[in-house]
Amino acid sequence: MDFCFDRPVDRRNTGSLKWDVAEGELPMWVADMDFRTAPAVREAIRARAEHGVFGYSIVPDGWYEAYISWWRDRHGFSMERDWLIFCTGVVPAISSMVRKLTTPAEKVLLMTPVYNIFFNSILNNGRQALESRLVYDGTEYRIDFEDLERKLADPQTTLMLLCNPHNPIGKIWDRETLERIGALCRKHHVVVISDEIHCDLTAPGRDYVPFASVSEDCRDNSITCIAPTKAFNIAGLQTAAVCVPNPVLRHKVWRGLNTDEVAEPNAFAVDAAIAAFTKGGDWLDALRAYLEDNKTLVKDFVRRELPGLHVVPSEATYLLWVNLGSGETSAEDAAEFIRKKTGLYLSAGNPFGGDGGCFLRLNAACPRSVLVDGLSRLKEGIEAWKAQ
Repeated sequence: MDFCFDRPVDRRNTGSLKWDVAEGELPMWVADMDFRTAPAVREAIRARAEHGVFGYSIVPDGWYEAYISWWRDRHGFSMERDWLIFCTGVVPAISSMVRKLTTPAEKVLLMTPVYNIFFNSILNNGRQALESRLVYDGTEYRIDFEDLERKLADPQTTLMLLCNPHNPIGKIWDRETLERIGALCRKHHVVVISDEIHCDLTAPGRDYVPFASVSEDCRDNSITCIAPTKAFNIAGLQTAAVCVPNPVLRHKVWRGLNTDEVAEPNAFAVDAAIAAFTKGGDWLDALRAYLEDNKTLVKDFVRRELPGLHVVPSEATYLLWVNLGSGETSAEDAAEFIRKKTGLYLSAGNPFGGDGGCFLRLNAACPRSVLVDGLSRLKEGIEAWKAQ
């Protein structure tokens, strides 16, 4: 079936965070796709809207069954119904758990560069963000386990936020790596929150490893954040879940989410999630193939037209982490210059921590004609920036 990923969708004047930009600008920054969601999801929303009554909603059995079946069939991980708690989004859940599972001034560990909003969830709640920097060898990233353990061993470190797969570098952490992280966190009494929101956006033929599936240490000492929102482009519907196998942790998380009032669905949140996970598989597989072709296009273009730059190999997500090269540490200046010169709006890497000041993040989840336009602007902007 042709899902029309090549067909541009005009998102201007729709209240879009991504597209609320000046005329002529091309936004390729926030993690938000420019594709219509799966037909099954649109139909479920349409049917719910036609009912016409939008009172308080519950979380029905079908919601639990949809999550359980999807993770069992897609990812080989068997979840139990009691492990799952509805929440309105992964970020609200993380912020709630930071408040509930830590005390003010304690440290929350991050492997950076990482999703920049993690820092907000930590710092805005009066905790300290502790970075264990990933090591970039000029091609890809690896974990500095000596540094990681030293920081986990700090008595003030009580929580770790893991990104699996890892945004922005597109890394799928393998089972051995996750097992090692889990063992270290258990050893040093550090609870893990694993953000797995990008897990369904792996390259064709590739799967990710759910952190909680790896070992007893990982399962009993973690909370996993999951959702259909990134894969099916429905973030605005505010629908997500946390999976908490450990009953003691689960009670704390449940209390936090309910105290913060982020555990009740809106009228469309449940039906959209059920439709995505029960009827959206074919659309998602077609999307993954399209995204992989887009990412290949970007890598080939940069290699051919911008040899001073390097695109970090990406196994997952639709985001590409572009190294400016030559030890550049002025990504904010580059992003601002490119936007002013060409209208191309990219994310500067600085807010992602670590060595992010040397990188730009590019969102390739758009029709190919739009991507080609973006790459042309990227070349124009980079060449002009370098020529200053």
